[in-house]
Amino acid sequence: MSKAKVIAVAVAALTVVAIRWTDASATDVQGAVRSLEDSFAQAVRAKDVDAIMKHYTVSEDLVVFDVVPPRQYTGWKAYKEDWRKILSGCKDSPKFEISELVTYGGGRFAYSHSIQNFSCTNQQDKKLDMILRVTDGYANFGGEWLIAHEHVSVPVDLTTGQAILQSKP
Repeated sequence: MSKAKVIAVAVAALTVVAIRWTDASATDVQGAVRSLEDSFAQAVRAKDVDAIMKHYTVSEDLVVFDVVPPRQYTGWKAYKEDWRKILSGCKDSPKFEISELVTYGGGRFAYSHSIQNFSCTNQQDKKLDMILRVTDGYANFGGEWLIAHEHVSVPVDLTTGQAILQSKP
C-alpha cells in the first residue's frame, strides 16, 4: 500500500472515531440532562427541597430568574429558601411534568429549554396551575452535571400586562 493510501485510511479512520465520539458525547449529555431533570421532577412532586437542591451548583454564583419575586435569586441558599416558600404554599403534593426538553452542548457546559407544568392546591384551597418556560445552563463537575443558571418565565399579554399562566404553543 502506498504512503498516500495509508495516510488516507488513517485520516478516514480518525474521522469516523471523531464523529462517533462526538455523537456519543452529545447522546451522553442529553441522557445525563434528561436523568437530572427526571430526578428533579420527582423531587418537586415529593416536596423534597433538599433533593431539589442537589441538582444545583452549591455556590453563591448560582443565578436564578424565577417566575416569582424577587427578580433574581443569587446563591444556592437564597434559591433553596425560594423552593421552601413555594412548596410550603401547597397543601398537597404538586403535580409537576417536564416536556419538550431540548439539550445542547457538551464537554464542560450545556443548556436546555423545556416546558414545565406545575400545579397544586394552595393554602386557600385554590388550584394553582402554571405552564412555565424554563431554560437551564449546566456545568459539568467531574462528570456530574448541575444547574448553574436558570431562567423561568411565562408570557405576558402586553395589552393587559397580565401573566399568561396557561400558555399554548
